[in-house]
Amino acid sequence: MSRVPGWLGRLGAGLTEMGERLDERRAEVEKESSAADPAPEPDRVPPFPGPQVTVVPVSRPDPAQAVPWGVRVAAEAGWRVLVLAGTVWVLMQVITTVQLAVFSFVIALLMTALLQPTVARLKRHGVPRGPATALTVILGFVLLGLLGWFVTWQVMENIDALSNQIQNGIDDLRNWLLKSPFHVTDKQINQIAKNLREAIGANTDQITSAGLEGVQVVVEALTGILLVFFSTLFLLYDGERIWQWTLKLVPAAAREGVAGAGPRAWRTLTAYVRGTVLVALIDAIFIGLGIYFLNVPMAVPLAVFIFLFSFIPLVGAVASGALAVVVALVTQGVFTAGMTLLVILAVQQIEGHVLQPFILGRAVRVHPLAVVLSVTAGGMVAGIGGAVVAVPLVAVTNTVVSYLKAYSEAQARQAPPPADAAGPATDAESPAHQG
Repeated sequence: MSRVPGWLGRLGAGLTEMGERLDERRAEVEKESSAADPAPEPDRVPPFPGPQVTVVPVSRPDPAQAVPWGVRVAAEAGWRVLVLAGTVWVLMQVITTVQLAVFSFVIALLMTALLQPTVARLKRHGVPRGPATALTVILGFVLLGLLGWFVTWQVMENIDALSNQIQNGIDDLRNWLLKSPFHVTDKQINQIAKNLREAIGANTDQITSAGLEGVQVVVEALTGILLVFFSTLFLLYDGERIWQWTLKLVPAAAREGVAGAGPRAWRTLTAYVRGTVLVALIDAIFIGLGIYFLNVPMAVPLAVFIFLFSFIPLVGAVASGALAVVVALVTQGVFTAGMTLLVILAVQQIEGHVLQPFILGRAVRVHPLAVVLSVTAGGMVAGIGGAVVAVPLVAVTNTVVSYLKAYSEAQARQAPPPADAAGPATDAESPAHQG
């Protein structure tokens, strides 16, 4: 055998022994230095004339902890608000896509709230649920159809006389402007009339396309009427089971609260619809009588328009009142128009301060600012339909939120104490036993 491996082994053993000695020597030196100076001195600036400055190392905090508390709360709330806003935006896009179906169902809910007492009254007199529902829906829609036919008939019967009266009224207004202190000349009036004719002639294509679009509007209106009819029929007949099926879609943890909020929301909606119908009917009757005794043409159709426009809060009253005043102005003159305006303002003041608080009550009372904002937002999002459903939607939402808040507070008061503080709750102390 070769002697090289033995030589290499002795060399490795010597190196290992030398390393161990060096480690022992280094440990002894560190022990002596620590005994002589137990606390390391902080770094010092080289001496210079004047006071000495000690440099103390500063530990850096966590970046999240360095952000102020208010900014952190705002950021946490901000991204949640963005998520909610995105959800609402997507929901509005879906509603816009199926706008006809959504509005038909909402109108069916309003019709159901209006007709449900009639169904209940017929059932109390022994009429089965099915025939009572069918009879109520058919009679309700027949009455609406007769009302629309009556208004159309009145307008068609009086359109010729009204046109002549409007023409005479325009001539009287022209003569009044010529003699008024506004210094309006005949040339200026003719120029205004010429501009109107040119505007109508320049927009002939748009008027024609609007007429073609009117056919589509009629088709959509008929489709919406059918949807409202069948939706109202099924809601009146099977509304309880539809509500129970809807509750199954709610998570189990929130189902009890939603089940309690639903009937209260429905009572708010029915109270709003019935109260609004009664207030609108009173407005239409008294304003209609006033303009009838003032010899304003088409008093009955104007009263019907006032009734229908009353379902749009604030805006509807202004629009219907302005229509009646304009008709009175161009047909009977300035004095009759002024008296018509006084009648409308008097009736609306009585409505706002007496009828609505007495009939609607506190259950569906909405702050005027909320009414203005909701009607404006509803009109911007969905036009007239959105303005009509905005206020009842706000009233129902207010009822639901108030109930859920009270329900959560009651649940918190009835919750058992923690097990580590008072021990496990007995059967007599548990919420289930208390319920």
